[in-house]
Amino acid sequence: MKYKIDITQLDVEKLKTMSPGELTDMGVCPTCFDRATGGALYGDDSLLKTYEDDDIECLFVPNPRAKGHMMISTKEHFHDMEEAPDWINEKIVRFAKAYMQIIREVYGCVRVYLCTMADGPMNHYHIQLIPRYADEKRGSTNFVKERQAYVFDKEKFEQVCNRIKEYASNQ
Repeated sequence: MKYKIDITQLDVEKLKTMSPGELTDMGVCPTCFDRATGGALYGDDSLLKTYEDDDIECLFVPNPRAKGHMMISTKEHFHDMEEAPDWINEKIVRFAKAYMQIIREVYGCVRVYLCTMADGPMNHYHIQLIPRYADEKRGSTNFVKERQAYVFDKEKFEQVCNRIKEYASNQ
């Protein structure tokens, strides 16, 4: 069951002015809305996306908590891990494990935390990979570090893309 937004039934222009949280509160998944409108909500993600196939998309978070902060999202709409079929959860975990190693090696962090949170009446299942660096304290406070602007680093972006494509080709 793919969740699809019939944008002909919505006031798309009004919805484009709303925040992701406001859309979620209305019962509109911001991720699905963004896809249905060609990036109207989040914009061009070509400098963020490192991998995509029929099931998942992987990208750097546009407002990261740390350099190298990434997310893996399902293409089909699921509310959370509990709702998603086992095969997609298994795929996400395999890719997350590969990304964790890649992020540690490319970004030089000491740990990469994995978390997921689907909070709200309409949310899109995704996991986040949040790096922790040697000068940062261990623990759950890393999940709520202040967000920062994403800074594109072409060399690191290409390293991550090339390594995950190599991983994917061996699956």
